[in-house]
Amino acid sequence: MTIPSYWKQASRELAQQDRVLRRLIKIHSGMAMRSRGDAFMTLARSIVGQQISLKAADSVWKKLLSAVPAISAQHIAGADSAELRNCGLSSNKVLYLQDLAQSFVNGSLDVAEWKHLDDDELIAELTQVKGIGRWTAEMFLIFYMMRPDVLPLDDLGLQRAMSMHYNNNRPLSKLKMRAIAKEWTPWRSVATWYLWRSLDPIPVEY
Repeated sequence: MTIPSYWKQASRELAQQDRVLRRLIKIHSGMAMRSRGDAFMTLARSIVGQQISLKAADSVWKKLLSAVPAISAQHIAGADSAELRNCGLSSNKVLYLQDLAQSFVNGSLDVAEWKHLDDDELIAELTQVKGIGRWTAEMFLIFYMMRPDVLPLDDLGLQRAMSMHYNNNRPLSKLKMRAIAKEWTPWRSVATWYLWRSLDPIPVEY
């Protein structure tokens, strides 16, 4: 598991800029985001987590780990669709996972090239893959590419945490979320991670 090289600097600067984050960073001192360093697994776990709670996604993931020998493109591509559905995956998510796996197996996705793309270019590239929308692409940028300044406005956890800490539990528009997060640049991924911790202290690692 790899920790971003920028983590200490980002945490220090965010603590200086934002009183909410200062408190969260103090509470979660010694913790940091980690990457598994596996592109396929990160995308697969992001697909599993689409539109369901962290708890539900974790449950499905554990069943998936028991159902296949390993979470790899080869094993998912060769798995029986019914067996994958029995893990709690919808038919669409099974289709997305197996289509993603085939793209890795046949080489149509070239992970090595992605490091040369900026955030918007990489999001555009990833969202060409069936079942990968902007949120999934943003999770990939944060957890695999370790890009420091991603703001996943469609993430329900971030929306909830920001409404709780910055608007007395009232909903915030995306425009207002973006305005608040402007102060976090160039460390919006890190700020997001700490806000997630305010909802669930146990990190989810894609």
